[in-house]
Amino acid sequence: MATEQTQRPYVKTVLFGAVSIALYALLLMKQDILNETFAKGGMIAFLPIAMAFLFSYVHGNFTGSFWSSCGIEASKKCKEVK
Repeated sequence: MATEQTQRPYVKTVLFGAVSIALYALLLMKQDILNETFAKGGMIAFLPIAMAFLFSYVHGNFTGSFWSSCGIEASKKCKEVK
């Protein structure tokens, strides 16, 4: 039986992939509304930064899960203690 750490995250990959596609689709379909809203200034000017963090989080989780699902993991190097 596989442990939690050896299971491949297929569900997480599909979930974050779907959310990522939805975010990009909304961004492209509603770009006129977003540009109009973000150009108002004031505290609304921070919304593009918040959106960039959201896109980065979702896409980063999708990418990490995708590579883990493919069986590709970062190497874990151990440093020798003298």
